[in-house]
Order: sequence, then structure tokens, then C-alpha cells
Amino acid sequence: MLTFPAESNRSHVVLTPQLEKETNLTAITVCLRAFSDQSQGQSLFSLALPDCFNAFFIFKPKQGVYRLHVSDSSLEFWGMQDELNAWNSICTTWDGKTGLSQLWVNGNPSTRKGFSRLGSLSGTPSIILGQDQDSYGGGFEAKQSFVGMLTDVHMWSSVLSPSEISQYMHDRWYQSGNVVNWDSLAFSKIGYVVTENVKTTQKLTIL
Repeated sequence: MLTFPAESNRSHVVLTPQLEKETNLTAITVCLRAFSDQSQGQSLFSLALPDCFNAFFIFKPKQGVYRLHVSDSSLEFWGMQDELNAWNSICTTWDGKTGLSQLWVNGNPSTRKGFSRLGSLSGTPSIILGQDQDSYGGGFEAKQSFVGMLTDVHMWSSVLSPSEISQYMHDRWYQSGNVVNWDSLAFSKIGYVVTENVKTTQKLTIL
């Protein structure tokens, strides 16, 4: 478990992906579990490329609303059923062939929405938890930092099926991420971040 105890423009975790340095992503699924008492301004997952800082960025502007950035374009998903001071399981998908994206929170899917720009994300990814990258690997603002706990962070280079996402949501057996794998995570932490090797999701919020 990663704990980000305080708002900060410095504290973050850098993830080392299980990919070649130069990669070409045509689809993405990111799943994670988050626990916070903050209702707005939460950076959940940030993947930047040298020429595109919001290549794949999940941001929570306020409770029940999630914003997904892909290639510096963004979509918002409203009416998602999350809770404060509880574990929320979140999955986000993007398909570069169709432009379609979908968000899942605590077992409940959003409507599918589309990005007009199709294609792939190419380059050397910088993946950071706890902050929004406004430059490649940096450019942090305290008001966008994550305050709370994160665990079970996985990233796949494919769109998971609804049944696979359901397995993750209910913490049943699921295939670990092939890009980011929480079970064999390579990372470095900067600033005030506490790491613990404990299972924290005994009470998952599945509505």
C-alpha cells in the first residue's frame, strides 16, 4: 500500500513499466484502488510521454466525476458511485482503434465515450502516482496531488473485458498487468510517501 499523507508539490511515486523503453500503445486498461477523504482535485494515475504530458491521465475533479485525458484531449464521466473514507475500485479503458473509453467504479460502468483522435501512444512513458505531470516527469502542483492511500495498481496494453474487470473489482483471481504489475512492482518514491506490504482491501466498496 502507498500512503500519501499530505498535499504536496513534490511527493510522488515513479513506476518502472515492464516494457521496452520505446513503446507503442494502441490500447490501455488501468485499474487501481484508492482511499481518500478528499472530494476534489485528485490525481490518480499519470502517464506522460516526452511530447505529450497528458498521454494517459486519470483525474478526479470532484466526488462522482472522473476525467480521462488521452493525448491531451479529455472526457468526463459523471454520476459514478464512489465513497469518501472507503476503498474505491477504479478501472479505465481506452481503445486506440475505435477511440472508445469507459470508466468503472466499484463494479458499475459508465457510458462509453469516444476520443476523435485514434491511433497509438508512442515513446518512453513516465508513469507517476500521486501527482499530475505538467511536464515530462515533473511540473507538479500541490492542489492536484493525491492525498490518501493507493493499492493494487495494474496497467495492461489491452482493453480488458467486462468479466475481467469484474474479477478485479471483486478482488477475485485476475491476470496481473503486463505493463504495471502491483505484485512485482518496480518503483521509486520521492518525498513524503509511506509504503507498507499489507493487504488493505478487506472491505471493498462494491455497490
